[in-house]
Amino acid sequence: MREPTLFHQIEDIYYPVLAVLGISANSVAILILSQGKCGLSKRITHYLVAMAVADLLVIFTDVILFAVIPFHFPNTYLATTPATSLAHVLLSAATDISVWFTVAFTFDRFIAICCHKWKTIYRTEKTATVATATVTVLFSLKNIPWYFVYEPEYIIDNVPWGSIASPSFFTETAWVAFDSLSIILTPFLPFILILLLNALTVRHILLTSRIRKKLLDHSKNEKQMDPEMENRRKSIVLLFAISGSFILLWMTNIVYFLYWRIANIYGYTGPNDPVYITQQSGYMLQLLSTCTNTCIYAVTQTKFREQLKNAVKYPFTAIGNFFQQFK
Repeated sequence: MREPTLFHQIEDIYYPVLAVLGISANSVAILILSQGKCGLSKRITHYLVAMAVADLLVIFTDVILFAVIPFHFPNTYLATTPATSLAHVLLSAATDISVWFTVAFTFDRFIAICCHKWKTIYRTEKTATVATATVTVLFSLKNIPWYFVYEPEYIIDNVPWGSIASPSFFTETAWVAFDSLSIILTPFLPFILILLLNALTVRHILLTSRIRKKLLDHSKNEKQMDPEMENRRKSIVLLFAISGSFILLWMTNIVYFLYWRIANIYGYTGPNDPVYITQQSGYMLQLLSTCTNTCIYAVTQTKFREQLKNAVKYPFTAIGNFFQQFK
């Protein structure tokens, strides 16, 4: 049993609430975006729906299977070693896919804004489908070895329960290489790529904005609008909001991990240890990133906001129409 510290009490409330919010927000995003009425291209819509589905999978695996059920419903079949090992595979795969879908979307926006030579080749919905399918297959296969990492904590009536990492996981070269590769692929490489692509995108935007402004000044038409820059502005706001929230919410986890490796910290003095609290806080913020995209769409996309209002009003409208028939 865990010590009933204030932080643990916060966790016991936070994770169920996060599960409800995450399932609701991502389900709504999937339903609204898949209708294609938000004024976004099919390619962008495909990425956003894929990201929502991946975030929904993270909520089911990471939050529900590893946080809510063990704390509130202990000693279920999900606590057996095979089920726990499979859950680790699903958790790692869902997290990797969710993170790399964000990278794929960021790269797509970089190509669309900065690389006009590739834009005509890369802008089809088929390209987005191939990109998301490739990410899904590669990271699903990459995470299968996690199933063989864990061994039972104890055995009761020939049934293995719990899971702890096998000692060979920390000593054998193959496992150490696999663990290092996993850490590099998520989250360090995505973090660097998103920062780099956004920096290059900002640089390109600043240069092209200056050029277009000079051209408009030369036209001597003060009322002239620039529809291309307006469309680009909306795309950039969406891109920076999504990638920016990812960077901010993963930052604590990444900084903690670097500190943990550099300082060689492999344990805690207790649940009140600042190192433990920092680690768990970073984990909580990381999982919060699975719920933020729907809020971003509602704030930055007018048509998404309209569809969301219609979805909220629909049950009340349907009930009103039902009773109207009997008048």
